[in-house]
Amino acid sequence: MNASTKPDPVKAYDWRLRGRAWVLGHDIPHQGGVVPGWIVTGRHMDPAEIIPHLFEETDPGFHTRCRPGDIIVAGRSFGMGPKMNGYLAMQALGLGLVCESMPFLGYRGAIGAGLRVLTDCQGATEECETGDELEVDFDSGMFINHTRGTRREYPPLADSLKQIVALGGNTGWLQQWWAQQGAGSGGGSGGALGAGNRD
Repeated sequence: MNASTKPDPVKAYDWRLRGRAWVLGHDIPHQGGVVPGWIVTGRHMDPAEIIPHLFEETDPGFHTRCRPGDIIVAGRSFGMGPKMNGYLAMQALGLGLVCESMPFLGYRGAIGAGLRVLTDCQGATEECETGDELEVDFDSGMFINHTRGTRREYPPLADSLKQIVALGGNTGWLQQWWAQQGAGSGGGSGGALGAGNRD
């Protein structure tokens, strides 16, 4: 199958999540809030290693209680810091993220990890409580709280970023790009591309 006949990954991707809300506060840093500092400084990038420590300083035991489809709803300035370790764990767990705001470097890290994320969602933490049943469409920005019977519309994920998320983040996007260059058999260079994008 050539590139022109392959299905559009954005259209094929499941942008809608339905699960429980996990509501966090404002100003939660990536290092020391999303994941412990040693995860970042030790350059741990394997989701299997990170997952047991996800939010352990914010919500101890979180990884044992969350389920695929659950949605983290955070306040302002979520995930301050440039690293993506915690977002890799969230993506691997099948979680989504809705936040009132996050800094550019944090947003870049979340997109690079392939995490379904909405930002600039004003008042999101007031729209739900932990345990509420939520449904979020990251393609359209639809935010439904089934527990309360309420609906909001937030800014959707930008079209220019959807392919990165649909392909699983930077690694998947680079793998597709490399294959499109007709150089997919060059294991050495392809490996270097795949290894370097999570730093």
